[in-house]
Order: sequence, then structure tokens, then C-alpha cells
Amino acid sequence: MPTVIVAFSIVLAITLIQVDSAENDIWLAQWPHLFGAGAEGARGMLSTLAGSMMSVMGITFSMTLVALALVANQYTSRILRNFMRSTVTQASLGIFAGIFTYCLIVLRTIRSGDEGIFVPGLAVFFGFVLALGGVGVLIFFIHHIASSIQASSIIASVAQETIVAIDRLFPDKSESEFDKDENQVPRPIEKRNWHVILAKKSGYIQSLDDDALLHLAQDRNTIARMECGIGDFVVQNTVLASLALESPPDNETIAAINVCYEIGRHRTVEQDPAFGIREIVDVALKALSPGVNDISTAVICVDYLAMILARLAPRKFPPSHRYVGGELRVIVIAPSFSSLLADSYDQIRRSAAGNVAIMMRMLGALHTIAGLTVSPNRRLALREHVQWIAELADRSIESAHDRSLIEQRLTHVRDALEAESVLCIREKGL
Repeated sequence: MPTVIVAFSIVLAITLIQVDSAENDIWLAQWPHLFGAGAEGARGMLSTLAGSMMSVMGITFSMTLVALALVANQYTSRILRNFMRSTVTQASLGIFAGIFTYCLIVLRTIRSGDEGIFVPGLAVFFGFVLALGGVGVLIFFIHHIASSIQASSIIASVAQETIVAIDRLFPDKSESEFDKDENQVPRPIEKRNWHVILAKKSGYIQSLDDDALLHLAQDRNTIARMECGIGDFVVQNTVLASLALESPPDNETIAAINVCYEIGRHRTVEQDPAFGIREIVDVALKALSPGVNDISTAVICVDYLAMILARLAPRKFPPSHRYVGGELRVIVIAPSFSSLLADSYDQIRRSAAGNVAIMMRMLGALHTIAGLTVSPNRRLALREHVQWIAELADRSIESAHDRSLIEQRLTHVRDALEAESVLCIREKGL
């Protein structure tokens, strides 16, 4: 974005200079106080504006680096990418750099004395207008930085990015299909010769082209099996996938399988909602650490994890076995509701020993999620987490008053898990 803005400022400067070069002295002369600056005055103003924009750029870079350091120390370094990808930050830096470039180009065209007098009055005036706009951008950027480093803003941003990925990956909300899909036992696979496909490079599996892998398996009349799931780290020359073939695959097939995988240095949320959950869990764990002890931030994390799981609860997850024309073609390592639920709350629960506020909040989150799913398997997973919190409370809470509070909330959540969900009530029209 900064490159695009700077390129636009160059085009704008050249265009306005060309407009000033044309025979427009008559109508520009009608406003001498706006467009009647001399060569020395125009040079001085543009030099001042260019120098000011360079100073503002330095301030902007410094504020950004301070914010990044603060976020990395206070929360987790994994969410730095959200700041680096911020549209506001990129646009602000681009605008300041663009104004600086604009002023330099216009300043270069001003001539006086023996060179022949030429002062692009319209371009000079527009440079002044851009400088005023740059001041407004600086004020907005300071406000944005102050708002964006707050815990609630950071966690909400990660949660929203994760929800966008969930809506794209799990669009189906077919409640009636839950039991059939989640209890379905894959058909037995005949004994086959599996040949491994080695990874061409090391890194995290960021995404998988499902359609390309399915078509490849169909074209070669074979079965492709993922050995590493999305979000896993794979090492070069280790097993990435397997193919059911009578003879070892050729180089073209190996290359085609590797092309289906996108491997990079970092995990991304686009096909890996578990990574968005992981980011929020990291913030919660740091907040619960004895050195930080920020219970409010941990509570915010539990709340936003509940929002993510509530979005997942009524969704239909894709099956791990993919068939084409009744023939098994692809076996994938697919996420499940229970695995994402465990990713969300297992580590937080283990770090919440004796912390009544976190236990109560987690029980409230499980109560909310229970009202949004009709799947017996998912409700069973929620019951297990409720039981684990109850066991943790028995081991770590000594106060009778606190234990009674936990018992009341446990009874409330268990009753909700036994009752009909909100979805069932809505379907009945109640």
C-alpha cells in the first residue's frame, strides 16, 4: 500500500505540474493570494513541508516499533502480524511518504532568474493542502495506536479474523446432518501399498488445495492420504502425504502433490482456525502467569474463545474421508469440534487452579455453547470439560464460599446440557 500511494503522489505531482505549464496564467491570476507565490517563497514552503513529513515519518515508525515491542512483551509475539498487516498503519506511512515525494518533485521544477521563471502555483498550493491532510492523518494514527494496543482490541481483532475463516471453511449449518456425519464410521479400506511423498521444503503447512488433490487422486485412480495436517510443521525430506499405488510414484506426481500444499515460515488463519484460537490462548496463558497476573485479560480471552466456539457449534465439519462416485479418493486430517474445544480451554483450565473468576467464566462459556448445538457428541465433549473444571475446583479451591459458587454454576451448566438447545426451541417455534 505505501508503494501504491507513493506512485500515485508522483503521478499527481507530474499532472499538476503539466496543468501549470499550460496557458493557465489567466485564471490562476484571479486568485493571487492562493496561487501567486514567488519562486523563493514556494521553495521555502515546499522545503519545510518535505522536512516536516520526514520528521513525521520518523515519529510514525518509532510509535509503531514501540507498539510492537509492547504487544510482544505484554501479550504474545504471534499477534505482531496483525499490526504489520494493519491497513491504517500502512496507509499512514504511505501518505507521509507520498507527501514527501510530492514535495520533492514539485520543488525540483521551480525555476527563477537565468533559468527562466516557472512557479507551478497550483501544484504548490496542493502541496500545502496535502500537508494539512497529513496533520490530520498523524492525529488519527496516534489515536489508532492508542486504541489498538488495548487487550480487548487485540483479542477482538484475532477473534474476528478467526470467525471469518470459520465462515469460509465451514459454511454448512445443516443441524439434521450432525449425528449422521459425526457418528459415521468410514468404510474399511482394502489392504494397499502405500508410497510416501516427501516434502520439498521445511515449514508450516499454511493451506491445502483440496480440489487439486482430489482431482489428482481421481486422475491416477488412487487414494491420497494426508500425513500432516494444516498448521503442522513439516521438515524437508520427511513424509508429507501417502499414495496408494502398485508402484512408486513418478517425479511428476510427487511434484504435483507438493504443489497442493502451501508451506511457509509462519502459521496463518486462512485455513487454520486453530491458529487463531492458539493466539488467544497464548494471551490468556501469559495473563495468568504469576509474573503478569492479569485476570481481566484472561477473562476477555475466555469470552472471545466462547464467541469462536459458539460460531463453530452449529456448523457441519467436512468429513475426513472424501469420496468421488462412491470411490474413496482422499483421506485428510480434518479438525473437529472436540479438538478445537480442547485447543481453546485445556491449557487455560490447567493454568487456572484456584482461580474462581476464570472457572466461573469458563463454565459460563460452556453454558452458552451448549445452547447452540444439538449434536450429542458435541454435548458430550462439553460435559467432559464441565467435569474437568469440577475436578479442578475440588482440588484447588479451599474456601467454602467459593466452592458453593462453583457448585451453583456447575448445576446450572449441567441442567443446560440436559435441556433442549436454543436451536431446538427455535425449530419448534417456541
